[in-house]
Amino acid sequence: MHSDRVLIKGGIKVSKFGIGTATFGGLYSKVDFKDALAVVEEAVSLGINYFDTAPHYGLGLSELRLGEIFSTLSLKECVVSTKVGRLIIGAGTDSKSNSPIDEIFDFSPDGIRRSIEKSLDRLGFQKLDMVLIHDPDFYADQAIEEAFPTLIELKNEGLIGSIGLGMNQNAIPIRFVRETDIDFILIAGRFTLLDQSAGDELLPLALEKGVSIMAAGVFNSGVLADPYNHAYFNYKPASPGIVRKALLLKNFFENRGHTLQSAALQFPLTHPAVNSVIVGCRNVFELRKNVEDFNKKIEVEIWEEFLEYTTSKYFVNLGNLDA
Repeated sequence: MHSDRVLIKGGIKVSKFGIGTATFGGLYSKVDFKDALAVVEEAVSLGINYFDTAPHYGLGLSELRLGEIFSTLSLKECVVSTKVGRLIIGAGTDSKSNSPIDEIFDFSPDGIRRSIEKSLDRLGFQKLDMVLIHDPDFYADQAIEEAFPTLIELKNEGLIGSIGLGMNQNAIPIRFVRETDIDFILIAGRFTLLDQSAGDELLPLALEKGVSIMAAGVFNSGVLADPYNHAYFNYKPASPGIVRKALLLKNFFENRGHTLQSAALQFPLTHPAVNSVIVGCRNVFELRKNVEDFNKKIEVEIWEEFLEYTTSKYFVNLGNLDA
């Protein structure tokens, strides 16, 4: 199933399992170039064609590495998505910065065009398959009124393909689906075993409007991959209530012959609005394990039991331990 292709709005086909490359930029800990290269090489050999990056990941490092890897491997049939809204400055760029290299939020037309130009340069591409507006949490109006129309212009100029939005909240993606003709939404950490909030309004609305959905952050920063060892939830140390919930879910799935990791990887695709799951992999071992877990199909009956269990008062009230 991991290598099955799905057609997203905008006419691009991506594999159901995609590779997130924030790890290539050093998210949480350093990843050597040889490991990043091996991950891409192995992913392609497994039939995976979708890679997501951003200028924000390692302040340009992820894009630089992905560009070098694609050049080294001469990859032509893969799909890459990158992002706009965080402009890398300093380090010889034409903007002043107090740091040798830094980033600023910039959703202006000029900022969007500069970001695209820099991404094309770092990746070594002539055009970009997919471009997402990245985390406009405090710039929603500008993102809708300035950034999105600028991306439409760039699409008409032939520089970019599908246009998306990448966020870890639901409210602004809902606005984009309602107010624009956006192609896809990358929603991180909001349709997982522990946080199903995107399923309340965003996913049904996207399905109604024909907007494609990519799900990322399926492990909620790690607690659903390993609830024991200094687990993180949504980029912060997991609270006692969250850890308790993760451990109960671990037991729930193991009692039914499946692992917590396998369930976390497969859950987003239980909703018909979701087209692809994006997962960061630090090395080939992680990639192979994730693909294996992704492909161990969990029965519909188990998902029905899961939804009944996680909406029970007992499970919901465990969140009171967060206080």
